[in-house]
Amino acid sequence: MAELKVLFATSEVAPLIKTGGLADVSGALPAALRAIGVDVRVLVPGYNPVIAQLAHHQVVASFDDLPGFPPARLLSGTLANAVPLLVLDCPSLYQREGGPYQNTQGHDWADNALRFGLLSKVAAVLGSSASPLAWHPDLVHCNDWQTALTPAYLHFAPGAVPSVIAIHNLAFQGIFPPATVQQLHLPPSCYSIDGVEFYGSLSFLKAGLFYADHITTVSPNYAKEIQQEELGFGMQGLLTTRSDHLTGILNGIDTDEWDPATDPYLARQYSSVNMNGKAVNKEFLQSRMGLNIEPDVPLLGVVSRFTDQKGLDLLLEIAPLLTELPVQLAMLGSGDAQMQKTARDLSHLYPGKIGVMIGFSEELSHQIEAGADMFVMPSRFEPCGLNQMYSQRYGTPPIVHATGGLADSVADCTAATLKDATASGFTFNGMTAENLYATIQRAVGLYHNTSQWEALRKNCMAKDFSWQNSAEAYRTVYLKVLGR
Repeated sequence: MAELKVLFATSEVAPLIKTGGLADVSGALPAALRAIGVDVRVLVPGYNPVIAQLAHHQVVASFDDLPGFPPARLLSGTLANAVPLLVLDCPSLYQREGGPYQNTQGHDWADNALRFGLLSKVAAVLGSSASPLAWHPDLVHCNDWQTALTPAYLHFAPGAVPSVIAIHNLAFQGIFPPATVQQLHLPPSCYSIDGVEFYGSLSFLKAGLFYADHITTVSPNYAKEIQQEELGFGMQGLLTTRSDHLTGILNGIDTDEWDPATDPYLARQYSSVNMNGKAVNKEFLQSRMGLNIEPDVPLLGVVSRFTDQKGLDLLLEIAPLLTELPVQLAMLGSGDAQMQKTARDLSHLYPGKIGVMIGFSEELSHQIEAGADMFVMPSRFEPCGLNQMYSQRYGTPPIVHATGGLADSVADCTAATLKDATASGFTFNGMTAENLYATIQRAVGLYHNTSQWEALRKNCMAKDFSWQNSAEAYRTVYLKVLGR
């Protein structure tokens, strides 16, 4: 069989440019696909940080006459993991101070429709007979709303290859005024319910979901949830009608970066064979977070955005009760100003018991995963989630709300799952403070049974969250779409 060739279009890719999980996936999945024989090339906008880190690049194409768009060039380079990179160089759209989607004041760029319309258009050109490159993909894999016009452009392009769209978070949909259809030179006929129209506006994401040959999302459970009203964000009807072309594939994690046996951030490295380092890391974390050095008091870790989605309001609500169990709490994150204030106030009210650091630190996030006894992640919804996987790899059983990828990756600890060695954490249904408290209480109860807790930790560390499984599943989808 001829080698499968895939163009992977994305608005961010680690380590060049990152605002969230999409960058991690875009950095890791193409490398895992190449490792199993798929010829993947990543297309990303030429933001300032991307251009600055692009060594030994060459101009491989020019786009001087795309209707409605400024002139642009295509530069070739490679990522650190040797994945070939195609950078869309259009200084007027991408080379600015600020982030990929927002300016330095935190407001969306006013011309985002044009910026990501161009990215989608170029992805479609490269997937059609109009491509200026010698390399031609068999399929275009686009990601989230920023590249979701690609399937629409492909639909109307001569000699177009099939497309797959991956939903990383359905809540972000790329909604713009109806006039944008004309500005982006989409056919007027596509502005209908059977097309890009969404409640009187143009939705980039709706375009992708309607025109793509297949839809993937980042966990099997989330694929089901987005077909329901609660988490469908208005797209549930379309997703239900396309359910035969919808596949949930759980994300992987970077098992080299997240490995307690080699992690340079840890006070002491450890493995499932020798867990002694866990206690050393706990004492180090207690010291760093200003907590009492108490080896027998369970330490709960949190690394999260302080938002409603992450359910931290429930954790903050029960924090005073938790100190009486007793447990300690080590929290790292930022976001909602009121939540940040509440967390800070709690750390002052309960010194030595609750430690809070506002902001983000890669180093501290690793130290919390290693030093905590349990990791708390009570998200209201979570398309995939990564921290619950990091936690298990570090022998830190997660406590999670049974939603999205959390339900897919954490097996609730019961007498039966402990017996058959599948238990890997604690899950709860029903998003209430009482249910979260009861689940933490249940985890603390098991913590004091040393042999069972040791068995649970070993179960966690035995799980395989590498990208290889995900890559195999994506390749299966690609081959299905291509009828191979």
